[in-house]
Amino acid sequence: MKELVEVVAKALVDNPDEVVVTEKKEGRTIIVELHVAASDMGKVIGKQGRIAKAIRTVVKAASSKDNTRVEVEIV
Repeated sequence: MKELVEVVAKALVDNPDEVVVTEKKEGRTIIVELHVAASDMGKVIGKQGRIAKAIRTVVKAASSKDNTRVEVEIV
């Protein structure tokens, strides 16, 4: 899941070198933290959070076949 979030985020931002994705595992839940430059935060979140919601939806769909729960946090 980490790679998926990283590829999507790098495609959205102006500074792809500053995209950092970390992954933590807590039981059957995987928490993916996305760090971007402050100037790119709006591009990742989008108007009314639509892009962030779309990223979470794609990750949720990809993780459904692994039978794990994935949460994406934008930091």
